[in-house]
Amino acid sequence: MHTLLDLERYPLDQLQSPSLLALVERCRQRLARHGMFDLPGLLQPEAIRLSLAHVGPLLAGASFSHSRTHNVYFEQSVPGLPADHPALGTVQTTNHTVCADQIQDSVLSEVYAWPALAGFLARVMDKPALYPMADPLASVNVMEYRDGEPALGWHFDRSEFTITLLLRAAGSGGAFQYRAAIRSPQDPGYDTVAQVLAGRDPEVRTLAITAGTLILFRGQSTLHRVTPVSGQSRIVATLSYCETPGVRFSPAEQRGFYGREA
Repeated sequence: MHTLLDLERYPLDQLQSPSLLALVERCRQRLARHGMFDLPGLLQPEAIRLSLAHVGPLLAGASFSHSRTHNVYFEQSVPGLPADHPALGTVQTTNHTVCADQIQDSVLSEVYAWPALAGFLARVMDKPALYPMADPLASVNVMEYRDGEPALGWHFDRSEFTITLLLRAAGSGGAFQYRAAIRSPQDPGYDTVAQVLAGRDPEVRTLAITAGTLILFRGQSTLHRVTPVSGQSRIVATLSYCETPGVRFSPAEQRGFYGREA
């Protein structure tokens, strides 16, 4: 794994070392303060090169292209929210996705399945354990956002947290923007959502990300997007872990996300 990940800088395999304990604590603090943390340069340059060489032809000729207009909740309506409420304003998303079953025996599948990575993320998140998804399509995805397309519109994720690994930054644009801690079980934050959509929320942050960077953020409570791309496309992997083993999408969910069933 040392050839794939920078384990000198991020000693994820040294479970009780002072350096790893300090890294866990730093990430916990950033997660509590900002709703996210990042590990720049986690993926080694050669691992990035191999990953792009693997997924590049798949993205060009065998990816699922999905364009849609949606609101931040991906729902037609929200109970208790008037249909004309500005929080239900629509945005556009276009992405091209390669699924886990298309990248078996790859750098990304090896990194994803490495127990020390899931163990580290669980410790930062204060979870007893995290498990790879059992879904043959959804466990590891690679998504491309291309020149002249809408990229990824503002939205919340269904899962509590989201983990991405950037493989290639856009030529220009393609910025990751987020507004943390908008909603909770006690407060849906509709007015704040409306402010973000209107471009009037001063708490929106833009994160400059370089290839090889891992990000974990609270996607269920953090409104986020990727801005439109110009020039070179943006390519990012999403790693999906769950608190219980054996989690799979339903056939309907697989069709919705990937255009096919496993």
